[in-house]
Amino acid sequence: MLRNRVSSSEWGFRLVLFVICAIIFLAIVYPLYFIIIASISDSTLVSTGKVLFLPRNISFFGYDQIFQDNRIWNGYRNTVFYTFAGTLVNLLVTLPAAYVLSRREFRARRIIMLVFVITMFFNGGLIPTYLLMKDLHMTNTIWMFILPFCVNVFYLIIARTFFESSLPSELYEAAAIDGCSHFGFFIKIALPLSKALISVVGLYYLVGHWNDFFTGLIYIRDNNLQPLQIILRDILLSNQVFQNGAGSGGNAGGYAQKYADQIKYGVIIVSTLPILMLYPFLQKYFEKGVMIGSVKG
Repeated sequence: MLRNRVSSSEWGFRLVLFVICAIIFLAIVYPLYFIIIASISDSTLVSTGKVLFLPRNISFFGYDQIFQDNRIWNGYRNTVFYTFAGTLVNLLVTLPAAYVLSRREFRARRIIMLVFVITMFFNGGLIPTYLLMKDLHMTNTIWMFILPFCVNVFYLIIARTFFESSLPSELYEAAAIDGCSHFGFFIKIALPLSKALISVVGLYYLVGHWNDFFTGLIYIRDNNLQPLQIILRDILLSNQVFQNGAGSGGNAGGYAQKYADQIKYGVIIVSTLPILMLYPFLQKYFEKGVMIGSVKG
């Protein structure tokens, strides 16, 4: 039996490829790892560069300060609702619109798509948008996070391209012969075949809602409606005030300095951990959706 022999040049290439991949992996993973160990290490040692690979003088004071703030639980509740409700509305609007715009028999699709694309380059600006939202009585309400920006044109283009390239016209013709309407075809055939698309676009929308900071900052004044990102910002600002020893003498500033980085890095962990925990469950679909919109052979 002949065995496949790997030449020395092939081994050299594999070694170089492994080293390059390892360097890229470490460059991505180490910052995340450093944030974790810095959030439980002495801030003085972190700021002086003495914490590199292992935590030192471990303390969970930063997390205690973060989670003792009752506002953070209210922010978590609001953000979870805004994220899932907003993502649901995004998908309910984006996917049907993308399917309709992908149908060649829909004659107005090019004109409508052009109108969508124009909004990617031109918009009314912040002040007119704020006045519009105010006239619609949406400012300072939960609907501000869900309804006004329910379609991202870039994701709409991705979804439309997927429907055009992955759902052959013969598939609809076969379904139409059996009496299936466009609505039935979309619900019963197109959506079940689009799990990768739904997962990828849904994840993009979800991350966007989770990290949404600007909407709460500009349009919301009620503290009970503020998302997690605004609450974490307020905690960081409060920490900076105490770090400078404002109103309490020099000792307060030195005490806060000792735990300043713990709070700062702890806020990063608190805000990103839920998304990092969700990603592994969507990874298999995400990998399938990487080539969405590419040329199919």
